[in-house]
Amino acid sequence: MKPVTRTRIFFAVFDLFLVGICTMVTVFLHDDWSIKHRDGSYLFAFFTFPLLWLLLSLLTRKFRIGERSNQKEVFFSVLFSNFIIIGVVTIVMVFFQLNYFSRFILFGTFTGITFLEIVIGYLYVSVKKSVFIKDWIGLDIPEEQTRVIAPFPVPGILSEPRNLIPIRESIIEESGAMAYAWIGGHVDVTDPKNLIISTDSRFNIINHPSEFYLSVVNLHRINSLRRINKFFETVNEKLPSGGIFIGCGETYSLRKNRILLKFPFGLNYIIYSFDFLLNRVFPKLALTNKLYFLITGGKRRVISRTETLGRLYSCGFEIMEEKTIGNLLYWKVRKISEPFFDTDPTYGLFIRLRRIGKNGNEFNVYKLRTMHAYAEFIQGYVYENHQLAEGGKFKDDFRVTTLGRIMRKFWLDELPMLLNVMKGEMKIVGVRPLSKHYFGLYSEELQQKRIKVKPGLIPPYYAQYPTPLTIEDVQKNEMEYLMNFEKSPFRTDLRYFFKAMNHIFLKRARSK
Repeated sequence: MKPVTRTRIFFAVFDLFLVGICTMVTVFLHDDWSIKHRDGSYLFAFFTFPLLWLLLSLLTRKFRIGERSNQKEVFFSVLFSNFIIIGVVTIVMVFFQLNYFSRFILFGTFTGITFLEIVIGYLYVSVKKSVFIKDWIGLDIPEEQTRVIAPFPVPGILSEPRNLIPIRESIIEESGAMAYAWIGGHVDVTDPKNLIISTDSRFNIINHPSEFYLSVVNLHRINSLRRINKFFETVNEKLPSGGIFIGCGETYSLRKNRILLKFPFGLNYIIYSFDFLLNRVFPKLALTNKLYFLITGGKRRVISRTETLGRLYSCGFEIMEEKTIGNLLYWKVRKISEPFFDTDPTYGLFIRLRRIGKNGNEFNVYKLRTMHAYAEFIQGYVYENHQLAEGGKFKDDFRVTTLGRIMRKFWLDELPMLLNVMKGEMKIVGVRPLSKHYFGLYSEELQQKRIKVKPGLIPPYYAQYPTPLTIEDVQKNEMEYLMNFEKSPFRTDLRYFFKAMNHIFLKRARSK
């Protein structure tokens, strides 16, 4: 039997022992020690719940606690698993109407066992990682823990090609054969001027020389990075202009598919819901962000494909290729500029977007978020790869969230733009305020006419039914509106307003 398997069995048996001890202590505190006086259904529940606890602990992989790399991961793993367990147990109690079973015993046991698991897991990992503690208490120290790390070699001696077989085996062991084949098709893994590492620490990048390597390949997924942008910025600093960066990460959609396929139906959606809340929502909220990173160190964070690519663009890279391999998204990017250094990214529902207004001046448009974070940085990339759909919107725009599509359909995302109207930056009817990239798609003549007037909340093409299907039709409609507006501003806006209202409310025209 493998040592890892033996360790998991030991933790499973020991956990059952702890559950029994905590249950007995909680029963005693509840002054309900005389279990023998209870009926059979009570005793059935009393002895069934520990078995259910064990089964769910196995399914949520809690007994891999001995393989966790640090104490924070142990803490998060226990909390995540136990919250899943208490949620399932609560559902079982409600479904089978176990009203006679004491809630104090149930939640008291849950609290006690969670505390003990965290403390014991914390101590176990501390001893496992610490050479000093092992030596102090007389345990054998593995050779890899006593090995002295050699200093970083100076670039002058990095002239001999690497041996292909060891580096190939190392990459396959870390990332798999398919990932090795894809990476090997883009960089020469034997060339010492291509840095190949697997790290979640910026420290392991920052100590390398600047502009020495032609490419950097990081086999470690970015979900484990505490400060993703800082890591990307450091890679940018080390590469010359045109240098290649290859990395990988588990996107939101890939993680969802993995969880739903891994667990039985029903339980998979419960686990996914908790995972979504803990690893996707909590890191984005101001109230829970610091607590989340304090507990997890950012080791399990979930980010979308949009945010991944957007962060890369914001850090001075452009996407050359994407590839989904297994359950990870791999990318090949090229350094094209210095990082943007966005020091205050926003993740909330209420956002501000830079748009071009009257006289060509930029201003902040207020909206409700319908896209994933960092979506604005890849607008050009989406246009180049997806072009435009009907109505002038981007075709198959993966940046838009599920909730965002609903809000867009009924224009709920645009309600905050009434603040722009109140501030005098916009008017009720008029051409839409555009981003720099989208503005650049328009003809020069139309651009000059657009910046002579304030942009509007209700675009003129909603006064046309059916609404325009192509960007050319949109531009033709806007040009017609602007020419009419030059002749009679008030009358034109009034006419377009009532036409738009008629099409929206009576003919059910909807945004896309």
